[in-house]
Amino acid sequence: MSNITNEGLVLACSAIGAGLAMIAGIGPGIGQGYAAGKGAESVGRQPEAQGDIVRTMLLGAAVAETTGIYGLIIALILLFANPLIRLLG
Repeated sequence: MSNITNEGLVLACSAIGAGLAMIAGIGPGIGQGYAAGKGAESVGRQPEAQGDIVRTMLLGAAVAETTGIYGLIIALILLFANPLIRLLG
C-alpha cells in the first residue's frame, strides 16, 4: 500500500463516487416508465382527457429526470473537473 500516492487515491475514490452517482439514473427511469404506463392506461379509459393527462405526465417526467441529470453532472465533475485534486497541491 505504500506505492499509492495521495493523488492516485483521490482519483480512485472520485471514479468510485462517479459510478455511484450514476446509480441515480435508475430511479428516474423506473419512475418515468411507471408514469408513462399509467398515463397510457388513463388515456385508454378516458380518451377525451388525453391532453390533460399527457401534459401532466410530461411535467412529472421532466421533474423526475432532474435527479438523473444531477447525478450525471456530479459524475462528470468528479471525472473531468475534479476539484479534490487541487486540495492536494
